[in-house]
Amino acid sequence: MGIRGLMSFVEDHRNEFFTDLKLRDTKIIIDGYALFHRLCFDSNLELRYGGDYDSFTDVVQEFFESLFACNICPYVVLDGGCDISDKKLTTLKDRARDKIQMAHSLSAGGGGYVCPLLIREVFIQVLIKLRVCFVQCFSEADRDVMTLANHWNCPVLSSDSDFCIFDLKAGFCPLSGFQWKNVNTIKGTQNYYIPAMCFSIDAFCHHFSNMNKALLPLFAVLCGNDHVSLPIVEKFLNKIRLPLGATSPKGRRHHRVLGLLNWLSHFAGPTEALDNVLKYLPKKDRENVKDLLCSSMEEYQQSLVNLQDFFQYGAYVCPASLNLGLPEWVLVALTKGQLSPFISDALVLRRTILQTQVENMQQPNAHRISQSIRQTIYGLLLNASPHLESMSWNASPAQPPAVSEVERINKNIKTSIVHAVKLPKDHSDLSKLTELSLDKREMLLLETLKVKRTILDPIPPSLRLPIAISCYWLQQTEAKAKLHHVQALLLGMLMGPLHARTDSPGKEDVRDDGAEMLCKELHRVKAQTRLSRGVDLDTAHVFCQWQCCLQMGLYLNQLLSTPLPEPDLTRLYSGSLVHGLCRELLASTTSGENLLSMCPEAKQLYEQLFSALQSYAPPELFLPKGKSNSKKKRQKKQGTSGPKTRVRTTSGGNNQ
Repeated sequence: MGIRGLMSFVEDHRNEFFTDLKLRDTKIIIDGYALFHRLCFDSNLELRYGGDYDSFTDVVQEFFESLFACNICPYVVLDGGCDISDKKLTTLKDRARDKIQMAHSLSAGGGGYVCPLLIREVFIQVLIKLRVCFVQCFSEADRDVMTLANHWNCPVLSSDSDFCIFDLKAGFCPLSGFQWKNVNTIKGTQNYYIPAMCFSIDAFCHHFSNMNKALLPLFAVLCGNDHVSLPIVEKFLNKIRLPLGATSPKGRRHHRVLGLLNWLSHFAGPTEALDNVLKYLPKKDRENVKDLLCSSMEEYQQSLVNLQDFFQYGAYVCPASLNLGLPEWVLVALTKGQLSPFISDALVLRRTILQTQVENMQQPNAHRISQSIRQTIYGLLLNASPHLESMSWNASPAQPPAVSEVERINKNIKTSIVHAVKLPKDHSDLSKLTELSLDKREMLLLETLKVKRTILDPIPPSLRLPIAISCYWLQQTEAKAKLHHVQALLLGMLMGPLHARTDSPGKEDVRDDGAEMLCKELHRVKAQTRLSRGVDLDTAHVFCQWQCCLQMGLYLNQLLSTPLPEPDLTRLYSGSLVHGLCRELLASTTSGENLLSMCPEAKQLYEQLFSALQSYAPPELFLPKGKSNSKKKRQKKQGTSGPKTRVRTTSGGNNQ
């Protein structure tokens, strides 16, 4: 959620509405969604190339290390799927359109803020590694966060202006004023603290003629949040003369905030104020508008969810999910972040939103390539047992199982209907899916990815799923991957094993010069890429397609209770590195053979990965550089003699 214009308004009045804190020795409830967006966008990370997940990982680790140094105990609360009523769908579609415009801007060399596709999954993996307590709510988490913070009497850390409306006992600390990079020491002690700003709801209400705090939820819904944006409310705002008080320098948005707060401050409580709002509306509309405003105001009341039960006992009851007939194992997996909100949206709403990346907007959206994986996911979710089918939201037995997908088309969005795959009978009861043998679950995963198990045997377990997914990717007609794309992708995958060899605790005395040299060279390529201005859109689109396959392959593997080990995403793909390797391989400034000669172990692993992919790649992938219908004659003249050809054919080792 979020109230239009409120956050910038209160930050403009920092001296009136905020107190300075020296934060230490406390629990803190963190809005996970707000945090990973803040760290992604405010840490000078490269956003054009599909995600530098290694750099993001380092930033997240530094953030929590600052908290640990100050004896601050974080509890991260993540939003789940969309509300069962789907009342935010219009807002979500608007955001999807905005993200398309920002992705287009980034692809054209401009600015913009688009989270990489797997940022949430990487964030969760870092939380697990650092042993940070976290929970994934069934739907939007704001009320649950407020209720937990008040139960523990500790502050909330977020960037969501709705927390200015909640009556929080220990206050709300905006991320914008949370100086985690500036850890200080209390004079004369060894104790560290983080300077922070804490919003005071009492000071806020005092500023507006000692306004009753109970009026703030009405202010939020009248001002406009993610749930309410009614034309008829606009008519009300146009009819009343909003008392501005002090002149606002921020124009219309702050005009509304100031005016509404001053107007509402004249009323004793929300009942009187709401009656006065309705007076300005046509009689025929009053009852409906009153019901909508009242239900929206309830979003700011205490939640019935007790998240403390989860953090203390490992489980909690979510009333919103009880009447849906969902299997217990699904609810538990969602709570622990072992299943994505994408899964709950598909299962409960039969609607998903496919996130746009920095891709080629003139091509079909990158998610098209992974549609058959999603169809298997939908088959597992929607070809459910009869009692679950009848209790699913808006389910109709007459309709074939299908999901509405909100996807990009050109630079806009559209909704497409995608039908579920019909699966064997023993896969048709979602409640018993976890009871299937490992072999059956693995077989379904690999059949969906069109990969034979024997191909994966030589591959280290941690890379089997990414390689299986990459084999699927190369088999799709939509994939326009060239040899240098595959080489760059696999060289990038070496960063995880190399990082483990060079940076693991306890191995400081064991020097691995080859691994260190290769790491340094790959870091050089990555740093060089960040200096470049342009984005090769065809290359970007190829890797966006690969990430879409990886995302849905991960989700299917999770839904099947991980028949293949979940890969470490934090070092699996670095967009700047992979794009940079593509450029250098094409320009012959870097040879895969020369790179790998630095570290024999890395070369051996690369050859294993390359061999697995070669089995499923189209034959033309291994033809000389630039082989295509439009360039065949030129290619024949070039033959196989130049150094550029040698770079491609030898870096795979014993390819033939």
